[in-house]
Amino acid sequence: MLADWTIYQTPQMLMVTILAVGLIGLSKGGLGGAFALAGVPIMSLAMPPLLAAAVLLPILLIMDAISLANWWRYRDWSLLRTLLPAALLGVGAGWSLAAVTSDTAVRLIVGIVALSFALRALLGGLLGRSPRHRPWMGWLWGALSGFTSFVAHAGGPPFQVHVLPKKLDPKLYTGTSVTFFAVVNAAKVLPYASLGMFEPAVLYSVLVVIPVAALCVSAGAWIVRRLSPQVFYPLSYTMIALFGVKLIWDGLAGL
Repeated sequence: MLADWTIYQTPQMLMVTILAVGLIGLSKGGLGGAFALAGVPIMSLAMPPLLAAAVLLPILLIMDAISLANWWRYRDWSLLRTLLPAALLGVGAGWSLAAVTSDTAVRLIVGIVALSFALRALLGGLLGRSPRHRPWMGWLWGALSGFTSFVAHAGGPPFQVHVLPKKLDPKLYTGTSVTFFAVVNAAKVLPYASLGMFEPAVLYSVLVVIPVAALCVSAGAWIVRRLSPQVFYPLSYTMIALFGVKLIWDGLAGL
């Protein structure tokens, strides 16, 4: 029945979408921000990457609304004042270069950034020092986050490169991340629509998995509120490293 009015032409397409939405929901709730990187790669196992990105954007917007309700008291405006304008420039660049940007290139770029950052943080911990942090780099990482978010919903690692070294309280970090990506995802709607990515079958497909999105976002928020910084940050760095390896592997395979 679903095949008549959604993109789910096979059971596999529906199953990978539910899995991807579940992982992204946990990420949007605040549990392991790198989970969100798995969305497009997982769905691409059963459908074209561009179709996966089109389905995920409305779901991300719904998750953003739920996450904002959960974390509306927590955000660092000093960070957002730098990161958001830069990210909007990155979204504009992604829109302009959409026709010539390959999934392979994006996965390699994001994977290398993610893995390098995680390894640098690990080495800094072993040597007793943290990675050096320069405030002006917020413009670079914000723009890169906006760009990679537009082309592959993979803006997490550049954002984390700039924000994680600040060692914010997990709740403040999560609220800042939620606000940042809510604005970035909203900014992607018009460009995606102009590229013809919101066909009726795509929007109907979103309705099928909304309950999964809502449940997993709330579950992620519930877990994060009970995590100490000593658990939250090692978990975040570990997930960044794992997905960095995964994205590099996928990028090299696509060359």
